[in-house]
Amino acid sequence: MTEPAHGTVPALLHRGGLPQAWASQPTWRILDTHFDLSRFLAIWQAWQADAQRPHLLHVVALTRQPPDLSKLHAAQAASGQPQLVQELADQWRGLLPGFHRLLLAQGQLELTLCVGELQLLLREQQFQADTVLLDDHDPWDRWSVKALARCCRRGTLLASETLSPALAELLGQSGFDVQGERTQFAPRWEIKTQRETWRTQAATLSTCAVIGAGLAGASVAAALARRGWQVQVFDAAPLPAAGASGLPAGLVVPHVSSDDSPRSRLSRAGMRLMLQEASRLLSEGQDWAPSGVLEQRLDGHAGLPEHWPAEACEISRPAPPLDEAPWREGIAAVPALWHAQAAWIKPARLVQAWLAQPGVQFCGNAKVATLRKSGVQWQLLDRDSKVFARVEQVVLANASDAPRLLDSLRADLPELSPLPPLHDMRGVLSAGLRQAGDVAALPPFPVNGLGGLIPAVPTEAGLAWYAGATYEAANQPPATGAEHHHRNLAKLRTLLPSAARALAPAFEPGAAQGWGGTRCVSADRLPLVGPLEDDPRPTLWISAAMGSRGLSFSLLCAELLAARLGAEPWPVEASLARFLHARRRPTVQGQDF
Repeated sequence: MTEPAHGTVPALLHRGGLPQAWASQPTWRILDTHFDLSRFLAIWQAWQADAQRPHLLHVVALTRQPPDLSKLHAAQAASGQPQLVQELADQWRGLLPGFHRLLLAQGQLELTLCVGELQLLLREQQFQADTVLLDDHDPWDRWSVKALARCCRRGTLLASETLSPALAELLGQSGFDVQGERTQFAPRWEIKTQRETWRTQAATLSTCAVIGAGLAGASVAAALARRGWQVQVFDAAPLPAAGASGLPAGLVVPHVSSDDSPRSRLSRAGMRLMLQEASRLLSEGQDWAPSGVLEQRLDGHAGLPEHWPAEACEISRPAPPLDEAPWREGIAAVPALWHAQAAWIKPARLVQAWLAQPGVQFCGNAKVATLRKSGVQWQLLDRDSKVFARVEQVVLANASDAPRLLDSLRADLPELSPLPPLHDMRGVLSAGLRQAGDVAALPPFPVNGLGGLIPAVPTEAGLAWYAGATYEAANQPPATGAEHHHRNLAKLRTLLPSAARALAPAFEPGAAQGWGGTRCVSADRLPLVGPLEDDPRPTLWISAAMGSRGLSFSLLCAELLAARLGAEPWPVEASLARFLHARRRPTVQGQDF
């Protein structure tokens, strides 16, 4: 990797109207049709050095094949600011075909690296760029240029170091005004958007109420506050993370499937974002740890697709043979996976960190009994019908209580679409403090596959372990606490016999400790996120039904919601995001996923 071409890169930015065009803007969106490391670093440096830079900078960069990590390390020595390259390199892994959202500069610079074929990647976009950096070496044809035009607003400036006559002609046919070095999207016809059913118009920064202070609500609040919103988070409980997000410790781990299903791809996208936030906001070793996770495939299936590329092995790969450590005694001889990027996290600590971000205010003991639309504002009412908040936007992140609030609106807003069915699932996590004799019997990292075991989590009382958890439909007669612990022990005996023998006394009646909560799940086990109004400028949103994967999905859903609210680039492909759409048709579990 050579030193950035400081003579040509600034000239390209100048042709795109930068930095003058982005001055004092809250958000700026750059579409780079061919990712170039030197160019990206030049953009980053120009933005960082500009006193009038936009509050949030989006760079969407397309590439057939991203440079490997060795090229980033080579650029680190040549770059004038090696710390920028290092920040990028820390997240440079698992870059499979698809979209990858990298949060840089404390989340104020968002790089969405899109890997794949040019035309397909352009068609997956759901935003309009303010600046386009075009590479004439890509295989442009009529259809790819039309796809590019779809990603532009009237007035979008296009910059290119070279522009062949053939490409200039194609651009002109698709609405671009090519005038020497200056090219602008200025079609002579009216731009029709009636087919853009997924796009929303950018909302003006103002006030937002988030109802629910768990992982779903806190992640939305932090994502919006990072963009400049003033957010109030309301919860009926006195403290945040009072529901399922109060889990003492949980795993952020990818879902795997032999066909690399939408659920698998979404879980990887969500895990990438979550690990970035944990690293930025939490204390490693105390609140979280990038421990990796061993997954025992007790169904006998390897789980991964047959042709699993090397880039994917940076995330999940077949587990190598392990040594004959005592904790492996009696373990089932089944295929196993090693998830190198997985981690354990204390969800409540993450919720607290998100709610402590500038622009976020937590309001406890504040149950929202009713919502009411009054002009352009939403009113939040208590049980005595007293208005205690007025805001421009509302996000429902209150799990299975969301349908109740929507029902209270139907008399005045009958056009609201019903949500897919939601269900509550109770669960109990068994827990105990590690004893001196447990060390040899417990694995050095978390293991899952049938329930799971997180073997070492620091607590005020000492080093703790957590096993489970159970699943029980909330509409069924509840099992006793002892029955839940018995089920967790039975799972552990199948998963890790040696650990089960060592920990068995802690599961006995009178000795068993743990945590219980209720998860909200949809029929297809995927979250609901997006607008609840069929309007180009929606003001009522939802992010809910995280199920048992709140650590994997909450931040991804928050970024998707914030992107749609601000008409920003989406963190995943549109074809993938539709599986999370709040008003999707209910599906039978397993049928479409």
